[in-house]
Amino acid sequence: MKQVYFSLLGVAAGLVFWLLFVALGRSGLLARTLAQVSTATIAQSPTDTQPPTLSATPAPPTTTPFQPNTFTPTASITPSSTPTATFTETPLPTLTPSIPNAAAISGISGRWPALSLDCEARSAVDWAAYFGTPIDELAFFNGLPLSDNPNKGFVGNVYAPWGQVPPSDYGVHASPVAQLLRAYGLKADAITGLSWDALRSEIAAGQPVIVWIIGRVALGTPVAYTSADGAQTIVARFEHTVIVIGYDETRVTVLDGDWVYQRSVKDFLDSWAVLGNMAVIWDE
Repeated sequence: MKQVYFSLLGVAAGLVFWLLFVALGRSGLLARTLAQVSTATIAQSPTDTQPPTLSATPAPPTTTPFQPNTFTPTASITPSSTPTATFTETPLPTLTPSIPNAAAISGISGRWPALSLDCEARSAVDWAAYFGTPIDELAFFNGLPLSDNPNKGFVGNVYAPWGQVPPSDYGVHASPVAQLLRAYGLKADAITGLSWDALRSEIAAGQPVIVWIIGRVALGTPVAYTSADGAQTIVARFEHTVIVIGYDETRVTVLDGDWVYQRSVKDFLDSWAVLGNMAVIWDE
């Protein structure tokens, strides 16, 4: 009985083998399958009553398609640019125009004062005429306010003798004169403490300057004075006005009424300083 059983088993195995042979031949894998089958082991034991177990044929290995290496670019380090020095242009200092060593103004003339103490009015109308504004001397004098303070108006009697100080008959300082000139439409400005360079610059620009000096550009003594309003000012005997119309390195030229004359720069500066370098200038 056992022999019959094993015979049948052999026939079945042969049939299976033949079927596998046909199938594998068709798929083009016969050679590979034969090699694998030749190594397959049918395990059986002489005493085993179970049919032999056929080892499973391993599936053909999966072919992985060729994958080219993917190049991942390495981040490049951009070198920092070399700092460029920034140059800030320093503006050049504004140069003050140089003052010429000499200058003279032409086309200006004057007249003697009509009254004893109205030199300020005479200088003012001669100065105004140079800038194209004719003014009557007496009309100008009568337009000045009256006060015991020369910085606010005319002090004293215009017919009195020359050489006194307030509150006696005296005259008037720059501020009321400039204010009245402005009322006539002139660009006049009263200045105290005007420098020699500033005065020369005015003359070099063709602009005559009214200045307060002593006598005919002489020495004098400043006197402190307190007016009734409590204001303090400096006055001096023989206070006088002239118009500066020229200069050079050693001399100053002035128009005094209808008289033109020169004084040394030193004498002029000493006389002008007594009343604090007071002046009336053309103010642009």
